[in-house]
Amino acid sequence: MDSRVAVIGIIVEDKEAVPQLNALLSEYGEYIIGRMGIPYAKRGINIISVAIDAPQDDISALSGKIGALPGISVKAAYSSISG
Repeated sequence: MDSRVAVIGIIVEDKEAVPQLNALLSEYGEYIIGRMGIPYAKRGINIISVAIDAPQDDISALSGKIGALPGISVKAAYSSISG
């Protein structure tokens, strides 16, 4: 199956969901190119970006599972190049 490169943007508003989020990211760890987390204390949130190279179905599944966590928002932006 062709893989796509994408960036998953995650906003964490409820820190109680972080262990579940980390478990999901670990589950898909073989596809993750890198991740960056930025705590934004002024607003009491954390901003995470995850670069991923995976089949589109797996990227969508991961985004959906993350989005189902309470207090977390997620969006994915896909490259138009598949390979």
